[in-house]
Amino acid sequence: MESFFDDWLALYQDPMFLMLPIATLALSVGSFLLFALPWTLLAWLDPEWAKPYKIQQKPFQVSKYFLPNIARIIINSTMMLILLVLTWPLLRLSGIHHGDIPPWYVWVIQIVFFLLLDDFLFYWMHRYMHENKWVLRHIHSVHHRIKNTCALDGNYFHWVEFVLIGSLAMLGPIILGSHLYVIYCWIVIRNLEAADGHAGYDFPWNPLRFLPLYDGPVYHDFHHSRFKGNYAGALHYVDRYFGTYIKEYLEYKKSHVYPNSPTSGQEAGRLSK
Repeated sequence: MESFFDDWLALYQDPMFLMLPIATLALSVGSFLLFALPWTLLAWLDPEWAKPYKIQQKPFQVSKYFLPNIARIIINSTMMLILLVLTWPLLRLSGIHHGDIPPWYVWVIQIVFFLLLDDFLFYWMHRYMHENKWVLRHIHSVHHRIKNTCALDGNYFHWVEFVLIGSLAMLGPIILGSHLYVIYCWIVIRNLEAADGHAGYDFPWNPLRFLPLYDGPVYHDFHHSRFKGNYAGALHYVDRYFGTYIKEYLEYKKSHVYPNSPTSGQEAGRLSK
């Protein structure tokens, strides 16, 4: 019995315990707040110069949900930490490592794979949460309390949904047995998307708009305002192939033209085909 306890304790004295589950969770929370708080401050101030770029022309709900948001982040992170501690004996068996740093093209290939896999799986999980009435009522409805989102709302979830989303994000790195630094980079990118996707503003100068298959805050904002459809996390092409685009989203894209860029009308024509 004493030997078993010593072996169990040794698992948590492994440096990888701090470098993988603990550091990854800390990086996730820290990077999300870093990206989300400036956007949230902008939404709270809601200055006149920014109002023409608001996706929904109605007040943000920053004041009402700021403290509940912070509480959710604390509760969800605590639940995730508990589960990471409990599952560490299994997680350590994955091929995730801290060996030689891979070349740059491996980083790119693996992160693209993570993004495609995560978004595809998220689509089906998210869609199921809308189609299953019990799950919708007791879990996913928490996130939909907020109709006009700001960036901080990107982590406003029931803890079960938060854990599921985090688990999907780690599935790709576990499958490929990725380097820790590649995972850290992926976690930062994932949280940038979570904050940006809930920002509530459609600025033409937002550099993330020019990423392939990504449509910035517009795509997910229509999910919050219309509820059904636009289920993917970031890459809207998934909704195209499964016929779950929100009609008003396509109408917005068709009528909204950005200066000095290809017209959104042309883009919407491609999306609707």
